[in-house]
Amino acid sequence: MDTLSYKTISATPETIEKKWVVIDATDQVLGRLCSKVAKILRGKNKASYTPNMDCGDNVIIINADKVVLNGDKMDKREYLRYTGYPGGQRSFTPRDLMEKSHKVTMKGKHPLFIKVVKGMLPKNKLGAKQLTNLHVFNGAEHPFADKNPIELDINKMK
Repeated sequence: MDTLSYKTISATPETIEKKWVVIDATDQVLGRLCSKVAKILRGKNKASYTPNMDCGDNVIIINADKVVLNGDKMDKREYLRYTGYPGGQRSFTPRDLMEKSHKVTMKGKHPLFIKVVKGMLPKNKLGAKQLTNLHVFNGAEHPFADKNPIELDINKMK
């Protein structure tokens, strides 16, 4: 029996190929869209997936303001955070984060998408690094046209 043919091949920083992907969020359900985006950010859609390496692609989401939440989740769902001081519990809804996205000074950092996708990534340094590969814009324009991004239809992904 030839045991050399059964070796597992792991990705290395030299063999990782990172692409740029554009996803249109128009009329997409937020959670379903973000779960597929998290899979792309981690690189789980590639045959060369390695859990301890950043082998995912860079994702650009356009038309983020046209994303949909089912039912009345836009106003009823609450996200909580805690400042660390007594009485410092803050709550906010997805609608609050959508309104905040129009005021954010850092372009490409949409608070709602960052919150949702961050919960789907690993809670370690690698997950924080993978989250920096996500760029979300409310309109149809983005400043990464020079990277030649690939238009990806998220509905055809599994």
